[in-house]
Amino acid sequence: MKGYRRIFVIVLDSLGVGEMEDSYTFGDIGVDTLGHVASSMDQFHIPNLQRMGMANLHHVQGVNPVEKPMGRYTKLLERSCAKDTMTGHWEMTGIYTTKPFRTFTEQGFPPELIRELEKRTGRRVVGNKSASGTAILEELAQEELHHNGLIVYTSADSVMQICGNEETMGLETLYQYCQIARELTMRDEWRVGRVIARPYVGQKPGQYKRTSHRRDYAVKPSGKTVLDALKEAGWDVISVGKIFDIFAGQGLTESYHSDSSVHGMEQTMELAKRDFKGLCFVNLVDFDTLWGHRRDPAGYGRELERFDERLGRLTHFLQEDDLLILTADHGNDPTYTGTDHTREKVPFIAWSPSMRKGGALPEQDTFAVIGATVAQNFGVKMPEGTIGTSILRELIQNPQG
Repeated sequence: MKGYRRIFVIVLDSLGVGEMEDSYTFGDIGVDTLGHVASSMDQFHIPNLQRMGMANLHHVQGVNPVEKPMGRYTKLLERSCAKDTMTGHWEMTGIYTTKPFRTFTEQGFPPELIRELEKRTGRRVVGNKSASGTAILEELAQEELHHNGLIVYTSADSVMQICGNEETMGLETLYQYCQIARELTMRDEWRVGRVIARPYVGQKPGQYKRTSHRRDYAVKPSGKTVLDALKEAGWDVISVGKIFDIFAGQGLTESYHSDSSVHGMEQTMELAKRDFKGLCFVNLVDFDTLWGHRRDPAGYGRELERFDERLGRLTHFLQEDDLLILTADHGNDPTYTGTDHTREKVPFIAWSPSMRKGGALPEQDTFAVIGATVAQNFGVKMPEGTIGTSILRELIQNPQG
C-alpha cells in the first residue's frame, strides 16, 4: 500500500458538528457549532466544503448534500475528558488526557492562587479577569506602574497572561514572575495550559504599546506524540499557527506564526508549493477566538466562507500524492450560553487529487485516528502509550481505481 508523500492536516479551531452523548456532563445540551452557524446565515456559500462532503456529513442549512462527494468523511468523538484546544490537538497526535486543563474565564483565578502569586512576587495582583490585552493596559497600567501592581488576566483558553512594563519592571523581572506563575499553575487544582509574559512600553494612557518580547511558558505534551515519531524518523514536521504553542515546539522541524486564519491559509498555500516530505499541521484559530467565544454566529459564518475560498485555491497546489485532512479540536457554539468551548463531535474530511470516489466512513471514537493514520502513512510506529487506529487503507485509492 503506497502512501502519500505529504499530508496537510488543517484544524478549523472549534468547528464542532453536534453534541456527544456525554456533552450534558460538561453543561452542553443541544450544542451544534456548524449547524447553528449555518442557520444564522441569510445565505451561506461554502462550495468547496460542500463538494468535499460537509453537507453530506452534517446538516448545514442552506447547503445541500452532493450526489458524488469528492472526499471521505466522518465524525470523530473526543475520548479525552475535556473540551480545550491543547487536549484536542494532543489527542489527534495520540495522547489520551484524563485531567483537563482549567479555564478561568467566568470568575478569574482562585483567591488561593492569587494570594500565593502575590506572596512570591511581592506585588499586588490587579485585573484577574478575562480581558483584551490592549484594553486591560488602558485600564490598569497606571496601577502597575505607580502602585506596585501586577496585571494578571485570562481569556477563554487555559491561559494566564501577565503584563509588565519593560522600562520600569524590566523584562527579566517579568519573566521571573511568569516562571513563578508557571510553577504554581502546574498544580492539579490550578492546572493552566500556558503562562504568557506580555511586556509593554509607555508611561501614560494612550501611549501603551505591547512589544515583541512576549514569552510563552507552555506545558509540554504529557508524552511523546506522532510528531516526535515523525521527526525522529527524519520526516518534515511543519507547523502553521498555534501548533507551536500547543506542543511547546516539541516534535516540530519548522514553524510559522500566523496573524490570522486567512494568513494561515496563505502560508499553507506557500508551503504546498514547496518540495517537502512529511506533515504540515495547521491551526486556524480565528473561528474560535474572534467568533465562537464572542458569540457571533454571523462572523463565524463569514470566516468559514473566507476559509472556503482559500480552500479552493489550496487544492490547485496539491499533487496526486498529497492528502488533505480537515478537522477540528472541539466545539464553540456561538449561539450557546456563556463564552466557553462546547463538548462536540468534530468533522473529519479527507481528500486527495488521486481520489476517484468519495463517501462516508464509520464514525470514529477518538481524534487519535488522525495521528495513527499519519504514522502508518510514513511508516513510523506510534509512541508507547498513545492511542488511535489508522484508517489509511480507506483513504488510499489507486488513481486509476
